[in-house]
Formats: sequence, C-alpha cells, structure tokens
Amino acid sequence: MSKKEIVLYYTWAGHTRAMAEIIAAQTGADRKEILPKAPYSADYNTVVKQAKKEIREGFFPSLEPIDIDLRQYDTIYLGSPIWWGTIAPPVATYLSENDFSGKTILPFTTHGGGGKGHADRTIAEMCPQASVAEMYTAYEGGGANAKVGLSAWLEKNRPEGTLEKGAAI
Repeated sequence: MSKKEIVLYYTWAGHTRAMAEIIAAQTGADRKEILPKAPYSADYNTVVKQAKKEIREGFFPSLEPIDIDLRQYDTIYLGSPIWWGTIAPPVATYLSENDFSGKTILPFTTHGGGGKGHADRTIAEMCPQASVAEMYTAYEGGGANAKVGLSAWLEKNRPEGTLEKGAAI
C-alpha cells in the first residue's frame, strides 16, 4: 500500500504555488493552500513592513480552515516564501496548530535573494517529532529550471515507500 503525500503551502506572489503544482504533478500528492483569514496586501512594501513586524513579534495569523485530516498523510511537502530569513507567518501558524509527529516533512521555499535563512531550523524546531528533510529553496521559484531542480530534490529526499519514485517526472 502506498503512503499518502500532500503538498501544503502558502504563497504571496505565486512562486510557491508554482513550485507546489510542480511537486504535486511529479509525485501525485494531494495539494492544499494555507490561507490567512485576513489576506496580505498586494502591495510589496506594505507586506514587507507587516511581515517584519509579525515575525519580530512572533505573531501567528488566523487561518482559513483546510479540509484535510493530516493523520492520513505520511509525507508533507511544506512550501513557504522566505520572509525575513524564515517561513511566512501563515506557515508558522499551521505548524503550531497541527501535530506532525511521525511525519516526514520535505520543506521547499522561494526567496527574493536572501536564501533560505534559518527557515529549515525553524521548521525542525516547530516539528520536533517529525523527520525534516533537506530544504529546497529557489530564487523566485526557480523559473525555467524549477522542474529540473525540484525533480532532483525529490529524487534525493523523497522517502522510500511513497508513490513510485520518479513517477510523472
């Protein structure tokens, strides 16, 4: 019996969503978006200011409900933009509100030039009972190289026993 996989992600500019769609297509995983109840502004400067304040204060925004039962999934592909060196607050909220014990988390992130920061450590600290794989990160989602980069990352980090490795790649 195949183990179940899901891609959970938050996106602001759409780059993380594009990566989530590639991962879902390459793995056959289910896919759900993490959405804050109060959407962030579409204005970049406004979001930068708000994100900096939320991260500095440890703020966890309220989320829209996601209709899934995490207990049925073994592998979670977790996507987030990097904001001020870490995961976006909606992703932090989701991690704080759910039990990832015994799960395998494969984090993937997008950034605007600052790299992954300490996002991988943050995820590992927030999910101490999960196995957290090597993080994949790409500038603005990886552009034309995203499929190849994500495929290589999946091949290297995807747990044994999940849907056939290499399927639909």
